[in-house]
Amino acid sequence: MATAFLSAGYEVLAAPDGQAGLTRFTANPTDLVVTDIIMPNREGVETIMALKKAKPSVKVIAISGGYRVGPADFLQLARHVGADEVLAKPFGPAELLSLAAGLVRAHASAA
Repeated sequence: MATAFLSAGYEVLAAPDGQAGLTRFTANPTDLVVTDIIMPNREGVETIMALKKAKPSVKVIAISGGYRVGPADFLQLARHVGADEVLAKPFGPAELLSLAAGLVRAHASAA
């Protein structure tokens, strides 16, 4: 995922889990975050709520493969707590980059 963003010209800060991602975000707030829902150390829904509390204008794309329940269940919850877009796995890099570009354009227009 990071490679697709780098290839498209985005600056990327990657993290192995939700807690590390939140720590990096706190040190260097970004305009866009892509987060998985199922992660160690701080799951995605909790991470989204913390991101939005720290910076309400941050745009968030939540992704999920669903595991034992359907991805729609997790993604619906992610939307409810503040995700701006959601994407069920599997998906291709072009689909993710398209969502990201739309959110970045919307953020730039609002600024």
